[in-house]
Amino acid sequence: MKKTIVLIVFIFVGNVIFSQKMMTRTGVIKFEASVPAFEPVAAVNNSVSAILDESTGEFAALALIKAFKFKAPLMEEHFNENYIESSKFPKATFKGKIINFDASKLSNTSKYDLEGDLTIHGVTKKIKTKISLFLKDGKINTDCNFTVKAIDFDIKIPSIVKNKVSEDVNIIVDFVLSEK
Repeated sequence: MKKTIVLIVFIFVGNVIFSQKMMTRTGVIKFEASVPAFEPVAAVNNSVSAILDESTGEFAALALIKAFKFKAPLMEEHFNENYIESSKFPKATFKGKIINFDASKLSNTSKYDLEGDLTIHGVTKKIKTKISLFLKDGKINTDCNFTVKAIDFDIKIPSIVKNKVSEDVNIIVDFVLSEK
């Protein structure tokens, strides 16, 4: 019995010590849903949290919706109250995996497939995109672009502004991950 307990403790401690987790609390997510000839519909969030398990390639990110900042305060207000309903759905999350991730091969920019579940406005959808990673000063830099449709996440655009806001929302992700 003692040997079993010691073995379990050894395995647990080994997993904690040898699993490398890289993280940030200052990640950046930008989105744009602009239509030509109209005021830009764009926002940036500079306080996104993300974590990468280097041993498995598992990747997760969390963005507080109210942290998205627009140039026009009224647009920000409409975004939070009417479109994304941030009091009801305060965060957006991603949980997935970087396919065939190998931390030992990071030096120059490497492209990987990123797959997982994106949850926005209380709706979860599977996404698959490319993510660029490179190592600089002991930190993993990430860069990723993908497009989602507002309607896929049950985000309704009122008819009065439907021609001023794109149904396709371009999302740009930029994280610098360092050891925990």
